[in-house]
Amino acid sequence: MDILPILVTLKRHKTAASLIVLQMALTCAIVCNALFLISQRIDRIGQPSGLDEDRLVMLQIASVARTGNEEAQTQTDLQTLREVPGVQSATIVNQVVYAPASTYTSVRTQPGEGEPNLVASNYYAAENAIATMGLRLIAGRDFAPGEFVGTAAANEENPVIPAILINKEMAQQLFPGESPLGKSLYVYGNVPHQVVGVVERLTSTTPGANLDLGQSSLILPIRPSYRGGVFLLRTEPGQREAVLKAAAEKLLHNSPGAKRLVRQQQLLTDLRSAYYRQDRSMIQLLAAVCVALLVVTAFGIIGLGSFWVQQRTRMIGTRRALGATRGQILRYFQTENLLLSTIGIALGMAGAYGISLLLMRQYELPPLPAVYLPVGAVVLWGLGQLAVLAPARRAAALPPVVALRG
Repeated sequence: MDILPILVTLKRHKTAASLIVLQMALTCAIVCNALFLISQRIDRIGQPSGLDEDRLVMLQIASVARTGNEEAQTQTDLQTLREVPGVQSATIVNQVVYAPASTYTSVRTQPGEGEPNLVASNYYAAENAIATMGLRLIAGRDFAPGEFVGTAAANEENPVIPAILINKEMAQQLFPGESPLGKSLYVYGNVPHQVVGVVERLTSTTPGANLDLGQSSLILPIRPSYRGGVFLLRTEPGQREAVLKAAAEKLLHNSPGAKRLVRQQQLLTDLRSAYYRQDRSMIQLLAAVCVALLVVTAFGIIGLGSFWVQQRTRMIGTRRALGATRGQILRYFQTENLLLSTIGIALGMAGAYGISLLLMRQYELPPLPAVYLPVGAVVLWGLGQLAVLAPARRAAALPPVVALRG
């Protein structure tokens, strides 16, 4: 019953009504896409790496001069690190998750120089790597002691590396619906590497940064030397900081006659935090934009509602004198706001879709899921009703005599 009088009234206030509609539309379009981008960033930050990050520390050592036998020195370093109090196990790898550098390699299921089946993150790992990193084997076995080779052997033209571990994602891409165990893969030359195990999860060193390459990862039983590797230590609970300090001191004095420097020593959780710093900043920025838009929209509705109450004092008094209750006056203004909000939200949904298409073209983002449109609509409907409530209550509280005098 109130819609017809509302439409008649709005025709006399086209400019103010249009401003509210446009403000609602703009807020809806931006908030829907911002919520989607925030959700994406939160999902990215929350993705597990597969490593037991809360118990891992990493160290990188540089030597001013080359030692006589780097592989022997590396094994001595590992033995020294395993004797540090608080260390459960130690290994050395060529790269670590969240590090700035990343090594990828082409993988084929058949020998030859044709197009690779996929490109995967390539991990070299020494003994105890699976246990140290906390990776979970879901099929097959770990590397056997006799399967490890040094970097010198791996750099040959067709190196003989009999075994390989792959992650679950890689197994599903290469062998969908089949067991990958016992299958041959070709990473270096035409010598096959047999898949002996599958780990549940192991991301690339830069998770989420190379979406076109996917998250396939493989592990080869190649022992990096300390000059090109990263020491990983699995510690007892609560011992990470103490282990990190003690391990760095041990390594500095573990090579008599050769001056060594600690290039990097960090908790893996600190590496993760630094890696996702920009994502957290983006979440905070987008959240601030959403809050600012909602606050501005709310104040716009409150201001317009208060203005209209003053402009319609006589109309309110007339309706009250004709028998309208306070509840009917309150519903009148709430219905008016609901009508304007609905028009604005409908336009905003179209705008949200347009912004999504622009982001898809410019930044290769996925399309805006439809679920965010009703979420944005409910938020704005609720905001509109809350914002108009105070002016509407003031209007409903006006006594008929006072309103008619005004």
